[in-house]
Amino acid sequence: MDPETLLAMAREAAEHAYAPYSGFRVGAAVVVQTAGGPRIVTGANVENGSYGLTLCAERSALAAACMLGSGRPGEASRSKARPPAVTHVAIACVDAPADAPVAERTPCGACRQWLAELAPKATYYIDGMPGELRLDDLLPYAFHLDGAGMRERPRARKGRRGAGA
Repeated sequence: MDPETLLAMAREAAEHAYAPYSGFRVGAAVVVQTAGGPRIVTGANVENGSYGLTLCAERSALAAACMLGSGRPGEASRSKARPPAVTHVAIACVDAPADAPVAERTPCGACRQWLAELAPKATYYIDGMPGELRLDDLLPYAFHLDGAGMRERPRARKGRRGAGA
């Protein structure tokens, strides 16, 4: 996927952001490999007066990507076991000044964790930054359960606690 085309789509998505509180519009474009070939979905930030309920552009686009299914041969599109096959992600903060530092252009911590979960092998493009990034560039020590969350956890024993407890 051509990075500039994908960044242009992210900038266009940002134009649809609902950002009445921050005035900081962000758009994201995500390439997803589906059973029918690659598809591009976009997202924009949607703010809320209760700031914690704001939906970032990256998470908006990733949620849309999940709706497309995994795209892996032989898997049902409604599979709950696999994330979407995201290959590229572009992010554009159209209200960031041209001389804005990198920190004002890159995803927030929550979005980085979503990217680690749903697009760990993707190539990332950030509008205003040259080149491409990988997940380790954005989140070098990403939290991963590596399937441990799917196993049953040991239960605490009932009864009296031992000495020193």
